[in-house]
Amino acid sequence: MKTETRLIINGTTHDIRIDASVSLLDAIRDVCGLYGTKKGCDHGLCGACTVIINGERRVSCLTLAASHDQDEIKTIEGVASLDGALHPLQKAFINHDAFQCGYCTPGQIMSILGGIEEGSLSKVSEIPHSVHNMCRCGCYDNIKKATAEYLVARKEGRS
Repeated sequence: MKTETRLIINGTTHDIRIDASVSLLDAIRDVCGLYGTKKGCDHGLCGACTVIINGERRVSCLTLAASHDQDEIKTIEGVASLDGALHPLQKAFINHDAFQCGYCTPGQIMSILGGIEEGSLSKVSEIPHSVHNMCRCGCYDNIKKATAEYLVARKEGRS
């Protein structure tokens, strides 16, 4: 069964007609053409598909696109500024070499930013309990360092 859905992704409205069973992840990638959000396990376990919906982190592979009609969705493409300058967290990831292959990086960044928006990640000590993305490359120490750099800069008003 097809349904009309309006997805608001990174401030851009996408009026789409999709099967009611299409995941938000597949709609973002295959219908809206935003390929930064990655398909990892497709079971909600790895976090590669993490997006922010109305200020909360969600794994987009486990939610139906049609259930987010009119919701504000932010993907990795919406993190950098409009002029293309990287977000301070993205810069911190580069500074700390917090990725290897980079496939999981968009989901990790969205999880960290979502944790901050939700209020569950405001201190360095909360990093291990707030960011649950899995990565085969295992750059967890560098991800923690990059996140800590961003949190400190944010607290000091430098980001």
